[in-house]
Amino acid sequence: MSNKPKILSLSDAAAERIKQIIAGSGRPVAGVRVGVKNAGCVGMEYTMEFVENADPADDMIEEKGARLFIDPKAILFLLGTTMDHRVDKLSSGFVFDNPNQTDACGCGESVAISPASKAQLEAFDKPVRV
Repeated sequence: MSNKPKILSLSDAAAERIKQIIAGSGRPVAGVRVGVKNAGCVGMEYTMEFVENADPADDMIEEKGARLFIDPKAILFLLGTTMDHRVDKLSSGFVFDNPNQTDACGCGESVAISPASKAQLEAFDKPVRV
């Protein structure tokens, strides 16, 4: 096992919620794909979707019984991120603690993320290629 930091890590709460969502999907699901897309008032949004069949281009992370597939276009934006699931009185949802995030809009839906450099990428533990 490597001592290098991971591209994306899961909190216990995030892993449990992902497993619950997959179990309740009512269809065969291999895991959840995490990525980013250009959207919102600040520039980018995190994306999540069910994966029925893994894409060979995806990287796979299995942690705490949950399986994530990382969109290869998102790796430079997700390096060192911890994904959590939080519940409060009025809402619940996944939260991304991303060291590459430089700004966020007031509502928290849109973020600005600086891509990591090649040197930063090489310092991280490479996930399993699907």
